[in-house]
Amino acid sequence: MNMDLSLKELTTETRNPDTMALDMMTSLEIITEMNREDAQIPLAIRPHLQKIAQIADWGRESLERGGRIFYMGAGTSGRLGVLDASECPPTFGVEPDRVVGLIAGGEQAFIKAVEGAEDDRELGKADLEKHGLTKSDLVIGLAASGRTPYVLGGLDYARQIGCHTASISCNSHAPLSQAAEIGIEVITGPEVLTGSTRLKAGTAQKMILNMISTAAMVGCGKAYQNLMVDVVQTNKKLRERALHIVTEATGVNTNTARQALSDAGGNCKTAIVMILAGCSAAQADMRLQAAHGHVRDALSK
Repeated sequence: MNMDLSLKELTTETRNPDTMALDMMTSLEIITEMNREDAQIPLAIRPHLQKIAQIADWGRESLERGGRIFYMGAGTSGRLGVLDASECPPTFGVEPDRVVGLIAGGEQAFIKAVEGAEDDRELGKADLEKHGLTKSDLVIGLAASGRTPYVLGGLDYARQIGCHTASISCNSHAPLSQAAEIGIEVITGPEVLTGSTRLKAGTAQKMILNMISTAAMVGCGKAYQNLMVDVVQTNKKLRERALHIVTEATGVNTNTARQALSDAGGNCKTAIVMILAGCSAAQADMRLQAAHGHVRDALSK
């Protein structure tokens, strides 16, 4: 692995010729230029969709056999992994330990950088060891530079354990790509503000994480049609959303949906199956259990 590349040789660290006069631009000119640059990100991701789909399938398989998805990164990349992981429990109703975001330096590094943490390969291994990594898990390394030692150490350890591994970086010939089974290199080009990879590189990584977690969770039965049927109702907005989900899925009126949700103990899936299959909550739960949580399959039982 070529770890000797200097910063200036990384695409994400080179200067953008279109923003050399950034300090002379008005706010409107700056954000117009940023908008133009950002429009290229989906195009840069498109060639990698097949690889992203394979990673999502690995994620689904890990979750279905009781394993977990781990995101590993430092700085912005680490924060993006933690962010995507933290959104999975309320969105998809999974336990907090099923999708895990690890950031070099631990939780405190989410807010304030921890000096030297990202340069420690052994720390990447140690963080996975603390979580009892098994071969049923999936480990995804994140680094815009593609060379962060913390992430490389984690990927090396994960492969020793026998996990599926993947990486997401924003430079060509990234050491991360060589360390993982699947290496995605989304070349987003020079940033509007030189080296500020929280911009295009960060946006690209977040978009890919959105794809992986959403596709994996839908594959596990966390959606019916395009509805979040495992949403966790932790506040008024989400209780209203659950009611809306049941009415949309079944076509019944609000009062009927509210009663079904009450009978189902607040479980959207159970309420939907009760209404559409014309059965009791207990029968709906049995159907869902037999269908491994997939509403569409439960309705065909």
